[in-house]
Amino acid sequence: MKLLRWLLLPFSLIYGLVVTIRNWCYDTGVFKSTGFNRPVIVVGNLDVGGAGKSPMTEYLIRLFQDEKPTILSRGYGRKTKGFLLAGDKPQASVIGDEPAQFKRKFPNVTVAVCEKRVAGIQQLKDKYSLVILDDAYQHRALKPGFSILLFDYNQLNQPRLVLPTGNLREPFSGRGRADVIIISKCPLTLADAEMALIKKHIKPLPHQQLFFTSINYLALQNMNGATVYQNIDEQTAVFVLTGIANPAPLLSHLKNHTSIINHHKYPDHHQFTLKNISKLADDFFACTSQKKLIITTEKDAQRLGEQELQPAIKKLPVLVLPIGISFLNNGKQQFDNLVTKYVRQY
Repeated sequence: MKLLRWLLLPFSLIYGLVVTIRNWCYDTGVFKSTGFNRPVIVVGNLDVGGAGKSPMTEYLIRLFQDEKPTILSRGYGRKTKGFLLAGDKPQASVIGDEPAQFKRKFPNVTVAVCEKRVAGIQQLKDKYSLVILDDAYQHRALKPGFSILLFDYNQLNQPRLVLPTGNLREPFSGRGRADVIIISKCPLTLADAEMALIKKHIKPLPHQQLFFTSINYLALQNMNGATVYQNIDEQTAVFVLTGIANPAPLLSHLKNHTSIINHHKYPDHHQFTLKNISKLADDFFACTSQKKLIITTEKDAQRLGEQELQPAIKKLPVLVLPIGISFLNNGKQQFDNLVTKYVRQY
């Protein structure tokens, strides 16, 4: 960890104290936490950055497709405010990149955004039977019926410190509110012995079940979502464009196919500009490799879809690499049964 972050330790202690007091006020009823008489599932994490919340949300959408679930998100990075329903042609600037991704992939699913999740559910509850909230674990004004907490396998050994010294949004003890804990982005070859060590490290409470998942990289697509059969080998120069919290797993996956990688890296939820795309285009066309392509993530593709970027994007062979999740250690059926049992109660 960088020295500068350690110098900010006093601020972390203050922040941690404030969050602890806040959580205590919600736990004891000093602050109101609203529940609903219908299934409400929250997907979240303790760390800042990506732990795989979007792939897990999409997994739940597929699992409960017959129930026609509604997705409610804050809509981080959008230029609008308040409650909004995603239209047939969602724009990241209007509803946020992740909600836009959900709506484009699942056009028959209702996707809504609202900073105040309780107010959002109140607008949805009379029309929809199941609400799934993406990234709402710290939204204590809401009392969810079922909480799924994710930890990134690659971040497990980081110091358990809150911001700004560490990466935790709240103290590690906050994991106690979860019904299920999932260690995401695990290697496919994760051994049982290491799983046991991780369980000892996480220390799930008696009521919590622990699962392990890995990233499942799917076939490349074009910007319209159509599958593209593109072979990547050692002679392929890959230009990677990302504006996500943790692009390391993506780069690691691509390095299994080629060592010629040019990464254009931007901060999480970065609003791409024509200058960014121009720099990418200059590097791409200057490359003399016979085989070359541009790869981005699904979330980044939503922000690349903004109208002002389209003329520049259409001149480039941009491909999208979708991801899903796979449960390890035969955990899929057990997880499905657990969350389905909760929903069936209603």
